[in-house]
Amino acid sequence: MRQSARLRELLKSGQTLVVPGCYNALSAKILERVGFPAVYMTGYGTSLSLLGMPDAGLATMTEMQANARFIANAVDVPLIADSDNGYGNAINVIRTVREYIQTGAAGIHIEDQIMPKRCGHVAGRQVIPMDEAIGKVRAAADARDAADPDFLLIARTDARGAHGGSLDEAIRRANAYLEAGADMAFVEGPTDMGEIERICAEVKGPIFYNQTGISPRLSEQQMNDLGIAVTILPGATMRVTLQAVYDFATKLKAEGVMAEAEFYKNFQDHPVGDFHTFAGFDQIREWEEAYMDPAELAKYAGSVGHQPKG
Repeated sequence: MRQSARLRELLKSGQTLVVPGCYNALSAKILERVGFPAVYMTGYGTSLSLLGMPDAGLATMTEMQANARFIANAVDVPLIADSDNGYGNAINVIRTVREYIQTGAAGIHIEDQIMPKRCGHVAGRQVIPMDEAIGKVRAAADARDAADPDFLLIARTDARGAHGGSLDEAIRRANAYLEAGADMAFVEGPTDMGEIERICAEVKGPIFYNQTGISPRLSEQQMNDLGIAVTILPGATMRVTLQAVYDFATKLKAEGVMAEAEFYKNFQDHPVGDFHTFAGFDQIREWEEAYMDPAELAKYAGSVGHQPKG
């Protein structure tokens, strides 16, 4: 079964699907190991981790699509990926959808910002005319239907917080994008509970909610009561990583190299402390036993280091 079909099955539960953000294949593997049924590729995290640059339209489609491919192939759960504004006009969007489907991702969201775009929780955003955005959604929907009808197409509007925008305009756009063929509507950047309630009441289709930045944090019960279909927590994993690496680097600089030895010792008891097994060396040995000459396994005898389980 394709991951897109698996994602559709998850959405049939009627409960809000909580999808944490990952920024690379490793962070996705950790989320899968913990037990989340789906993961989300954050565009901000992709730009910051790959380029060391903010989410300001600096990551190309090739870079974003490659990261989605790495993540989708590292885990066995559905991936929803950020595809920014589709990287051009309606014609460009056709290629964008095809490319993302080929990565193995289960779905994407496409926004209505101008090029270059920027993070939906910083000022200075601008949106394209609604008719142009509708054409892009229609093109995306046709490309989806031709390649994989189960692929989840989420239409995002940044009109709420854009220059000259409003919540009324965002809701109007969200409904127009659903009519144009989107599976789900994503109104970026509501600032309080009243705005979220309006979105859930007035948008005529499934709601995708970004629980981060300037938007309120809701409990699972609140989201279920509102009827939100999917909520993402895009930056949480990246922020935890930033804090942990910064704190460790500070300790290492202050205390010297033995701080690493202390960390290594304590890490052994962590759930992923068996680092080589988590990375997949046991799987490598299973494949060697299944597909290679038995004589190949002689290399493990008397060899020093981690011994994968045979």
